[in-house]
Amino acid sequence: MKTLFDGQWPDLVLFDLDGTLVDSVPDLAAAVDAMLAQFGSDVAGQRRVETWVGNGAQTLVERALNWADLSEVSVADALACFLHHYEGNLAGASYLYKGVEPLLSGLKQLGVPMAVVTNKPIALTHPLLAALKIDHYFSVVVGGDSFAQKKPAPMPLLNVMETHQASADKTLMVGDSINDVAAARAAGCKVVAVTYGYNHGEPIEATEPDRIVDRLDELL
Repeated sequence: MKTLFDGQWPDLVLFDLDGTLVDSVPDLAAAVDAMLAQFGSDVAGQRRVETWVGNGAQTLVERALNWADLSEVSVADALACFLHHYEGNLAGASYLYKGVEPLLSGLKQLGVPMAVVTNKPIALTHPLLAALKIDHYFSVVVGGDSFAQKKPAPMPLLNVMETHQASADKTLMVGDSINDVAAARAAGCKVVAVTYGYNHGEPIEATEPDRIVDRLDELL
C-alpha cells in the first residue's frame, strides 16, 4: 500500500463491503430464494444469485424477477419481501474473507482512518458490520441509499473524503468490481482490487486498477 503513495500510508482508505470484506452471497441467496418461493417461483440458487450482486438491493431483486419471469410482481413488493427475509438472517452464513481482519487491525494500529462505501442499503450495512464484529474499525459508513447516487458514481467517495478532509491523491479505494474502480477513477483516487468477489465473471485485470491482490493483508 505504501508503494502506491511514495512510501507513505494513505490518509484515508475506503472499502467496498460485499465481495471485498465479506462473502455475503450465502445469506443474500437464501433471502432471494425465499422471496422467489413466496411468489411461486423456482429458487435461483447461490451460484446464479452471485452473478446478480453488486449494484444494490433493488437491482438484485429486479434481476431475480426477470430471471423468474415474474413480471406480474411489482419490484416494490418483491424488494419488501426480500428485505424481510434478509434482515432476519444477515450473517447466518456470511463471513470475512481471509486477510481482512489482519489488514483492518494493522491499519487501525497505524492510525489510518477507514470507511465503508457500499451499494448495500445503509439499514442493512450497519447490522452486518456489527454481526461480523468489524464495525469498530470504521469512522464513517455509507450505503447505496446514503446519497442521490451510488457507485460507480464518485459522489459517495467524494463525500466521505470531504468528511475526513482527505485529498484524492492521499485516498485509496479497495474493492472487487468495475463499480469500485470506476468510482475511484472518477473521484481521482487510487484503487486496489481483489481477485475474488463479485465482478460478474469479468477479469478484474481488465478494469486496470493500480494494484491487484489475492488477500487484503498483502497490502500491509
